[in-house]
Order: sequence, then structure tokens, then C-alpha cells
Amino acid sequence: MIPALDTPVVTLALLTAGAYLLGAVPFGLVIARLFGLGDLRQIGSGNIGATNVLRTGNKLAAFLTLVLDAGKGAAAVLLARAMAGEDAAQLAGFAAFLGHCFPVWLRFKGGKGVATFLGTLLALSFPVGLAACASWAAMATALRYSSLAALTAAALAPLWALLLGRADMTVLSVALAVLVFIRHKPNIGRLLNGTEPRIGKKS
Repeated sequence: MIPALDTPVVTLALLTAGAYLLGAVPFGLVIARLFGLGDLRQIGSGNIGATNVLRTGNKLAAFLTLVLDAGKGAAAVLLARAMAGEDAAQLAGFAAFLGHCFPVWLRFKGGKGVATFLGTLLALSFPVGLAACASWAAMATALRYSSLAALTAAALAPLWALLLGRADMTVLSVALAVLVFIRHKPNIGRLLNGTEPRIGKKS
């Protein structure tokens, strides 16, 4: 199910474009540069997200990256909801996620989008987002694979939306989950052959 499309098309288009540009801000690269960690694309997995920042050994930089990447998804949702409505909020969340994964500033080579995914869910529905975060944390604590935790949270998100009374988020949750799985295709291969690095492993 999806929310009713009540917002004018032009408004939806403008808010979606703005959310994409916000999502495209590569906070991981910015934080790594500010902390003197070098070009994040040349470190570890080459990903621009918090997990790869953590591989540098700088926990503060990783935490800030996590907060900012999640925050841009949440900000896109909250701003669109305040300016238009729930239909705009969901489109903005999806656009921010796309911006992180395929940023125009980096020739469309971005991150895996997990933090932005979780931030988007938290802003759309705090209970659904919290359940997704708990799913991530449980798997990450148990097996210490960030990628497997992300895949678990993504797979369960549509179920949480249904169980927690947000059936209108089902289509968005499924779309985000599919993209999370696509972005994690190399990780899935490494998980299957036992070469995926665990959380906290330095490059």
C-alpha cells in the first residue's frame, strides 16, 4: 500500500529533487577529510559510509558519519512532511536514499545507504524505524557482520511496517529493501564464501 497522492505534482517533484541533493551529500568523505583520515574511497572496502570509516579506527568519525547519514534521510522526510504531506515525505525519503547510493557529486558511485535507510524509517514512523534498528543491532551483536545486519533489517522492514500499523509504508519499505540488497551484492558474495570483514576490523 502507498499513501494517497494529494500533493501537487510540481511540489512533489521539487521536494523529491531537493531530497535527492540532500541525500547526495557524502558526509563520510567530508568527515574523513576533516579528521585527516584520507580519501575514504581508498580505504578498506572503499565505501563512503560509517562502517568503512570505523575501519580506520576512529570511532568518533564513524559515529558522526552514522548520525549525519541517518540525519539526512530523516531531515528529508520531516521537511517534506511539514511542507506538503505524507506522500511527499515518503517520496523524499526514497529520494534521499537514492542520493546517498547514487550521488551526482561522485559520478553516482555512493554508499550502501543503510544509515540513510534507517534514518528515513525512523522519521516516517518511529516504531517501525526503531524495530528496524533493533533488528540491525541484534544481528550485528550476534555475528558482527554489518552487511548481514543491514540485510536483516532491510528484509524485516516491510514486515515491521505491517505489524506496527503502517501498511501505507509497505511499498516504500519493499523498494528500499530491494535496493539495500542490490547495493550489498558484493557483500552477499563475501558472506557466502566467508571473506566478509567483521565490524571493527581495521583496513
